[in-house]
Amino acid sequence: MATLQKIRSKGPLLMIIVGLALFAFIAEEFFRSMQSASAESKQRVGEIYGESLSYHDFQTLVDEYSEVVKLTRGVNSLDAEEMTQIRDEVWNTLLQNKLIEHEAEKLGLTVTDAELQEIINNGRSQYLMQTPFRNEQTGAFDVNMLKKFLTDYDNMKKNPSQMPAEYIQYYESMFKMWQFIEKSIRQEALMNKYQSLLAHAVISNPVAAKMNFEGHVNESELLLASVPYTTIADSTVKVEDADIKAKYEEMKENFKQMTESRDFKYISVRVRASEKDKAELKKEMTEVGKQLATGDNIAKIIRESGSIVNYSEIPVSKSALPGDIAVQLDTMTLNQVFGPYYNPGDQTYNVVKLMNRISAPDSIQYRQIQIAGADEATNTKTADSIMTALNNGTPFDSIAKKYGQTGEKIWITSRNYEGATMGPEDLKYIKAITNGAVNELQNVKISQANVILQVTDRRAMKNKFDVAIAKCPVTFSNETYSKAYNDFSQFLAANPTLEQMEANAAKAGYQVMTQKDMTSNQHNVAGISNTSDALRWLFGEDTEVNSVSKMYECGNNDHMLVVALTGINPAGYRSLESVKEILNREVINDKKAKMLAEKMSAWKSINDAKQMTGAIVDTIKHVTFNSPVFVSATGSNEPVINGAADKMAKGQFKTAVKGQVGMYAFQVLNKTKGQEKMDVKAEENMLNSKNMRGMGQFFMDLYKKAEVMDHRYMFF
Repeated sequence: MATLQKIRSKGPLLMIIVGLALFAFIAEEFFRSMQSASAESKQRVGEIYGESLSYHDFQTLVDEYSEVVKLTRGVNSLDAEEMTQIRDEVWNTLLQNKLIEHEAEKLGLTVTDAELQEIINNGRSQYLMQTPFRNEQTGAFDVNMLKKFLTDYDNMKKNPSQMPAEYIQYYESMFKMWQFIEKSIRQEALMNKYQSLLAHAVISNPVAAKMNFEGHVNESELLLASVPYTTIADSTVKVEDADIKAKYEEMKENFKQMTESRDFKYISVRVRASEKDKAELKKEMTEVGKQLATGDNIAKIIRESGSIVNYSEIPVSKSALPGDIAVQLDTMTLNQVFGPYYNPGDQTYNVVKLMNRISAPDSIQYRQIQIAGADEATNTKTADSIMTALNNGTPFDSIAKKYGQTGEKIWITSRNYEGATMGPEDLKYIKAITNGAVNELQNVKISQANVILQVTDRRAMKNKFDVAIAKCPVTFSNETYSKAYNDFSQFLAANPTLEQMEANAAKAGYQVMTQKDMTSNQHNVAGISNTSDALRWLFGEDTEVNSVSKMYECGNNDHMLVVALTGINPAGYRSLESVKEILNREVINDKKAKMLAEKMSAWKSINDAKQMTGAIVDTIKHVTFNSPVFVSATGSNEPVINGAADKMAKGQFKTAVKGQVGMYAFQVLNKTKGQEKMDVKAEENMLNSKNMRGMGQFFMDLYKKAEVMDHRYMFF
């Protein structure tokens, strides 16, 4: 039981266990189940290495992970955005694990049970530091606490009748969590082995270390002349089709995409409250103000007003209140009602009543002994006995230890409870802590338990306010929504084609927007939530270019959307036409660079540059080989200058240097060698870190080879 109490006291730590730790455990079982996935293509949510992922199996995995997330967060449900994030986390982690497992199997890399146990025994994993099994003095992972918990869990499974029902549920949750962590540690170890193998393939050496050292300690000072390409008008540059084709072949690899994307145009209508809607709400809020001025049941008035700020029976500090409310409090008198007033910042009408202003501690230290597990009468008798012993001078911690608890002193601050939604029992518990006098003993009855509380210290006194806040958003009425819906429907009926929509949208008060290169895993069309139906239409096999969708009601029931498909960009190399604008800009800049180079070739010094219209001369200091030069005259990083300057001696001049957004000429004013002493090991470590950061491209190559197919948009 002592182990349980330690675990329960560290409950908040469970909230921060990372997502990878949570569903790594179920990844293995999921891929086993993929073997029996439906052969029907319409039931496939995706493919990896030719293995089909059925919708049913993927959804089962998402459901399991969702339950774990709800467990760790202490909530009963997740909203649509959270579910989308969970699906993405499940999908991405499955891909990563599958890629590593596929490569590791070919290389013969495994993690044995003995290796796993050694990692756990030595505490060598980030996941172990996020468990409640930690030494109270050092904060380090304590394998003995884990072993004690696992032993207690085994005993509980053998003799469940000896454990209170609420503890059984908690132990089951903790054991399930540990299974996730253990599986994650194994996969982490496999990943570390694989990455270590890759790292040794690109490991640094003393020669490269010396070059890296010189690249960041040796500096140049330059007198730089910048001539932006914008000094030449685009209209003076002639671009031929042959130029575009040649540039496409040159840059073709830059236009390769791994997944299909689509271009579209759309009209989005967001419904907003009318002036009539605002007037109606103001009228309602005026009535709320009258009720607050005369009513006794403040909590009920605030609740029935529809306020987005709950009434707290515990006085709170200003930091826990909305900013527009907080600024009013110092000038208000007790029992004054202020409002209704409109706050444009959050588009709400507000009424405020200040009931009390007190000075209260922001930090409170307390200790407690919990009595639970038996029937109510037994708990009450035990609590009374403990109170008697404490009042007779028995040390608090000795009694706590008798009941398998530490009785340690705990600090709680206002931010731990202010602004939180609390039930009656939570409120009773917090009130006992915040209102308790120092060293006073309290026997607090909560549900099926008693808690013996003693406040031991109170610090950081602050002004706190007992304030009732009715903050109600201005929302549109059904009448307003119906009008917007009917107006938009009539416009679409009269303009059913994309051409007609574009021609007449502005006259009707609408705007046709363009979006390119959307992929199906972006989830929200035009950045609007709840647009899965529009997404399925947009990526549907039967959707033709230039066709127009039906009108979708989406967002938080406050948007209407119509979409027109304008282009399909298959996986692979983008077509020349789809990237023609980019190619045209590159060709124009190339031709401008050539024109400027011809003029600059005659320059012998920076003085010649000063005679050229549009040239900007400036001094650039601290130029090193490793760090790209930022040229303020063109607003661009130009690494080509770094490389050129590094090979030049003091006094030398170089002209017609082609950059990304301009042409440059410079003279080296000074060269400075760093005086620092080289640390070969530190330089090698720095290079190795850079090499490992570059491994992202390697994993991208693995992803390409896996031939991943993602059809989640068809189901979610």
